[in-house]
Amino acid sequence: MEKVALVTGCSSGIGFETALGLARDGYFTYASMRNTSKSSKIEEAAKKENLALKVIQLDVDDKDSIKNAVAQIVKEKNRLDVLVNNAGYGIFGCVEDISVDELKEQFETNFFGVVRLIHEVAPIMRKQKAGSIVNVSSVAGRIGFPGSPAYISSKFALEGLSECMRYEMTPFGINTIIIEPGVIKTKFLDSMRMPKNPKPDSPYKELTDKVVGGIKMMAQMGTPPKEVADTIVRVLKEKNPLPRYPVGNDAAMFLEAKKMKTDIEFENYLKKELF
Repeated sequence: MEKVALVTGCSSGIGFETALGLARDGYFTYASMRNTSKSSKIEEAAKKENLALKVIQLDVDDKDSIKNAVAQIVKEKNRLDVLVNNAGYGIFGCVEDISVDELKEQFETNFFGVVRLIHEVAPIMRKQKAGSIVNVSSVAGRIGFPGSPAYISSKFALEGLSECMRYEMTPFGINTIIIEPGVIKTKFLDSMRMPKNPKPDSPYKELTDKVVGGIKMMAQMGTPPKEVADTIVRVLKEKNPLPRYPVGNDAAMFLEAKKMKTDIEFENYLKKELF
């Protein structure tokens, strides 16, 4: 029986590599993206390798777009085995520098977009009595630091949602898997947004600049997105996948330090590492 996968945010980075990786592993893969005019690169890669991959329009902020995309998949394949929730973005800026509307927009994509997809996909998987939902979180879903609280809060929320899903959906044969990349060598940092109405006299400007600079330096030596994709493909083969899979040496280092140190010790450690 042909396995079917849906991956969000496939125009570049982790989504791009994951969609190709799943197709190489035998899945008929729907590589979704908000703007399909950016599809040429992945379509050319799939054609070159003769992969079963189809680009599909899907905007995680748009309920109708999600409904239409999932309906198309069900109509064409009558099943869905894997959903990879990867689409997302980040906003730089400390709490006082970010408006409530910007914080809401961040959650709209990174959190509520995931919920919308789950509402459409979970009933299909329950009917099949099998399926896997992979939520691409971040090491920032377990470690808070200054400079991007909107993004970090959305990932903390995604981690909590995923933990709840494991209790709720496992009895129906649905696996929930959290992927926690560290700093990845992608265009993600280039696409990070700044507050729409920046405050030139912000008391947090120096701190934010230091953190952004530190993260960008780490990104130069960051983990390739293919490593994240390879992890996703690998764990989907496991009969009883673990709740979480950190990816990247930096992710493992930060999480191990958090586990071994007191809260105050870890705060001091992070200050030294990031700013």
